[in-house]
Formats: sequence, structure tokens, C-alpha cells
Amino acid sequence: MIKYLLTFLVLAGLIWLSVPLITEFTTSEGLNNISSEYVQLSAEKLNIPNTVTAIVVTFRGLDTLGEVTVLFLATAGVGFFLKRKDSEKQKKRPGSEILKTGSGILTPMIIVLGVYIFVHGHLTPGGGFQGGVVIASAFLLLILAYENFKFSHLLIHISESISGFTYVLIGLAGLAILGFNHFLDPRWLGLGEWGKLFSAGAVPIIYSLIGIKVGAEMSSLLDSMRDEGGHE
Repeated sequence: MIKYLLTFLVLAGLIWLSVPLITEFTTSEGLNNISSEYVQLSAEKLNIPNTVTAIVVTFRGLDTLGEVTVLFLATAGVGFFLKRKDSEKQKKRPGSEILKTGSGILTPMIIVLGVYIFVHGHLTPGGGFQGGVVIASAFLLLILAYENFKFSHLLIHISESISGFTYVLIGLAGLAILGFNHFLDPRWLGLGEWGKLFSAGAVPIIYSLIGIKVGAEMSSLLDSMRDEGGHE
């Protein structure tokens, strides 16, 4: 009886706290000062049609660098705990002919879509994280289709390391060329013409590097999970 009473009191308290949020909620009719400045600067200063990209890559570029680092640490941790010993054997599972046939057609298309998403991230919705995950889904399809499919871990590690290192170098290039407080400032490369693929300075390059790094990390994570799931 006491358990039900406490549950009722907790629910009643949550409802009491939620009532002001519902009754006093008003829809904003315009952007606040920070949002307005972001929208204005993304068009005038950075030549980026996608304001979200301008915020993620430039205005809050250090946050994005931190997110990439956190993703790397998370995938490395999962890979470590799921690491399979060489002496352990994997279960053999029959491959699906439907998946094998479909993967041969869909895998190249999925990879091209992922590349398109992060290369055009400054023009349309999308970006490095989204494109990288799409590319990783192509390798997931190959894992499901072929029981003996193996990643080139050396290639994955090289791609991940080079993309991350180059990302930091591009950030330092802003400091070296434009001066202090210009880390990850893309304008050192030239802004180009509005709405064109080669525009917004170094933003397409930064997003491409993020896409490659995220795709490599997620693919490595999927491979680690596949190995762990294949234990006898």
C-alpha cells in the first residue's frame, strides 16, 4: 500500500510541476538575439546557406571536435571490451542469397549517398556525422550478407587517424593565417560563390573529414560487435 501511495505522490508532483510549463508556454514569433546573429553571420560572413552547418562547424567547432573525440573513445572502449581472442572460433552461419545479391547493388549506392550527404552538408541538411553513419550502414549490410566478410582494420585505422589529424590541422590553419580566435575558421580557404559546391571555405573539407572519421569508427564498432556475436 505504501508503495502505491508513494508512486501516486510522485506522479502528482510531476503533474504539478508540468502544469506551468503547459499553461504558460508561448510560441516564439521570431528568433532570439543569438539565433538572429547566427543566421546573419552564416550568410554574410561564412557564405553558408545551411545555418546549422555554420553553427556546428565554425561557431561551435570546438564542441564538434569534442563530440568526435567522445565518439572515438566510446568506440575504442566498446572494441576493447568486445575484443575476440584469436583462439576463439566464430560460429558459421549461412549467408542469405537475397542479402548477397542486394548488397552487391545497394552497397555502392549507399556509400555514394553517404559521401553526398557530408560533401553537400554546407548546402543541404546533413553533414559529417550523418554521412559517416550512412557509410557505416553499407558495411553493416556486407556483414549481414557475407558470413566471412572481413574489414581491413589497417585501412580503417589509417583513415580514422589521418582524417582526425587533418581536421585539427585545418583548425590550426585558421589560427596561423587569420590570427588568434580563428580556430576552425573556414574563411582562410576562400568563401567562393554562394550556393556552389566549392564554397563556404574549408567547411566541405572539414565535413568530409568528419564523415570519413565517423564512418571508420562506426564500421570498426560494427566489426567488433560482429566478432563478439560470433562466439561459440
